[in-house]
Amino acid sequence: MKQQGNVKWQNVAEKAEKESNTDWSSYFASIISVCPWSMSYWKKQKIDVQKWKGEYNIIPLENYVARMWIHNNASGRLLCKIHNRLNDLREDEEWLYSHPCYGGHSTPYPVLIQQDLEILTNARKNKLGK
Repeated sequence: MKQQGNVKWQNVAEKAEKESNTDWSSYFASIISVCPWSMSYWKKQKIDVQKWKGEYNIIPLENYVARMWIHNNASGRLLCKIHNRLNDLREDEEWLYSHPCYGGHSTPYPVLIQQDLEILTNARKNKLGK
């Protein structure tokens, strides 16, 4: 049974890497200091990676805690505008963004990050409580 779970996770990781030619496992491992739960959720197949298809094509998170929307042609400024608009429109989610131009722990591609607001809020509370 464990083997089957590993195969499923490998397929999720391969799909995500195919979407962007990025080793997302290494990326999530690299940001543990600023987002300690990301690698754990990645390993549990709770983070999805998709190509951005526009605001009218956003799909519900369902069983995912987050989705990384790769928006290859977006500037940091455009991502910021979209994320502000989506945070106003989608009350049960928190939208963040990342762009390689910002350096540091930024994603290797411009992305919008769709997150379940309740799960993110609880994770932040737990981090502050430690």
